[in-house]
Parts: sequence; structure tokens; C-alpha cells
Amino acid sequence: MKVVLKIGFLIILISLFSCKTNYYDKLIVVTNSTSNLNEKKEVVLEKKIIVKDTSFVNLKEYSNDFVYDMKYATEDNFLKSKVYDCAECYLRLKTAKALIIANSKFMKMGYKIKLYDCYRPLDIQKRMWTLVSNPSYVANPSKGSIHNRGGAVDITLVDSNGKELDMGTPFDFFGPEASHDYKSFSKEILENRAIFKKIMKSTKFESFDSEWWHYNLKNAKLDPISNFKWRCE
Repeated sequence: MKVVLKIGFLIILISLFSCKTNYYDKLIVVTNSTSNLNEKKEVVLEKKIIVKDTSFVNLKEYSNDFVYDMKYATEDNFLKSKVYDCAECYLRLKTAKALIIANSKFMKMGYKIKLYDCYRPLDIQKRMWTLVSNPSYVANPSKGSIHNRGGAVDITLVDSNGKELDMGTPFDFFGPEASHDYKSFSKEILENRAIFKKIMKSTKFESFDSEWWHYNLKNAKLDPISNFKWRCE
């Protein structure tokens, strides 16, 4: 009888121990699952960094397909003065996205966009106005320009060899020949300008009548003037 009781007691102990082990094993599994889930959530949150369309971004971080010749970061401009501390092209994200689409269309034709100027902080506009206080050449900083709003670009096109297409005048040429309405050019120049304008307008950009190189993103004038500045490294 005592033997039977001992055996029964041992069976109960084994059962209890087995249940406890299973219970704690489940806790460990659940805890590990919760931990992994949190880790996964953190990874997902890190990947979902939302950049607003109105945020300023460096174009180089979104595309490597552009050519740069940032004139105002050099003395090779009509001001004969370097007004930017470094050559970077910042734009509002919506402007950058539209420009990338335009460039992809040009690339299918064997061309690429070359940039002369992009977003221009208000302090830079004031510096330019100090050098040339003439609204025919520089926008008055009291009113600002689309460049100050991050919605304008000064650009041209280059071929597969990096050679600029002939647009009739150099960049920042202030004469009637720079106008889109000027027609006393060769067929080649007129076709270059026409293709340029057609593609830009197809991607929500508007031309500027007196400057063939200047394009504004549609409705960019509704964005506020900014003095955002980027870091130069």
C-alpha cells in the first residue's frame, strides 16, 4: 500500500513539474515574440520617414543623373562675385520630383539637365541686390522671387558628351535674344528651345518669358519665401 502511495505521489509531482515547465516555456516564447514584434515595429518606423512635399531637399540625394554648374558659387556670373558659400542644389521636394521626371524624359532623348541655380535663401537674394540693385537683373528681396521659395531652377541641356545644346545665348544674358519670343535664330536653336520648353511644361513647369533658362514649378509662388540655409562641408 505504501509503495502504491509513493508511486502515486511521484506521478503527481512529475505532472506538476511538467505543467510548470510547459507554462514557463510558453511565457518565454510569448516574451520573445513580443520582443521581436517591438523590434520589427521599430525597424518599420525607421523606414517610414515621411518628407513633406514642401520640405527642402538636396537634389543629389534623390538623383545622380544631373549635371551641375552652380554659377553663383563661383565668380563666373553677371555679378562677377561668389555669393554662395558652396555649390549645392536644394529645392522643395515637389520641385525636385518634377525635375527628376523632366530629366528622365530628356535622358530618353540622349540629353540631361544641367543646373545653374536652384533654391536661393533670402539672405543670398539680399546680397545679390546689394551688388546689383536693378530689378531688371535681380529680384528685389522685399518682394522675393520663386528662387527664394524653392520652386525655380535655372537650367539648360547637355548631350551625351556633356556639351551644352545651343540655346542662342549664354546663361544670364540680359537682352531680347534670351526671350522665348525671339525667333531670329537658326532652325537648330529654335528646335532646341522648343524641345526644352515642351518637356518642361509637360512636367508642371512654367517658362519665364525673358529668360529661356528659367523655369518655375506651377503654383510655386504660393509657397512662402524662405531663408533656410544648408550646411557647407
